[in-house]
Amino acid sequence: MDELDVTQLTEERPSDSEDARLKAMLEAIVYVTDEPLSAQQIAAALERPIDVVKRTLDELVAEYARPEHGLGIREVAGGYKMATKAEHHEAVRAFVKKLTPPLKLSLAALETLAVIAYKQPVTTPEIIEIRGVQGAGVLKTLLDRKLITESGRKNVVGKPILYKTTKEFLVQFGLKDLSELPTLKEFEELGRLSVSEEETEEPQQAPGENG
Repeated sequence: MDELDVTQLTEERPSDSEDARLKAMLEAIVYVTDEPLSAQQIAAALERPIDVVKRTLDELVAEYARPEHGLGIREVAGGYKMATKAEHHEAVRAFVKKLTPPLKLSLAALETLAVIAYKQPVTTPEIIEIRGVQGAGVLKTLLDRKLITESGRKNVVGKPILYKTTKEFLVQFGLKDLSELPTLKEFEELGRLSVSEEETEEPQQAPGENG
């Protein structure tokens, strides 16, 4: 009887090992993908039976639902996505605010960033019209800091580039999403303004002016 039991255990190990390997693979896949992936997509990519993949994903969802995990796996838009649990969002944002070094943006850069944040998507001519100064250097700074990004082109004469804020912008300012944008008065405080750069700006020239 003992020999039979040992044989059965030996035969079960490869299956258990394969299940564990598949679970680890699925965990890694869900972690690295930005967009939710469906069980069908994952099964097809891994060439595994859909029922096995779905069962294993459900096991992962149950495991990560336990309170000792700060991350969770849930079904979103027909797919699976890993993200921080909602109950920890405030703690994460507070931590990021304290950890992230000051942005050290100039006043010009912070003003431009505020215009883009509140008016996005917005073009360079529209930014200039609002601020009254030319600021190509400022836009380059914000692009280099990955606080803004291009968002296509506006369907008007010349098709100027549209700009919008990025996820990095949300992280730097400790915001969950754009609905949490502060008032313009609070914007400077959240940005921890430090005038450390001198971007070249020129006053907007009125129509008909020379030089």
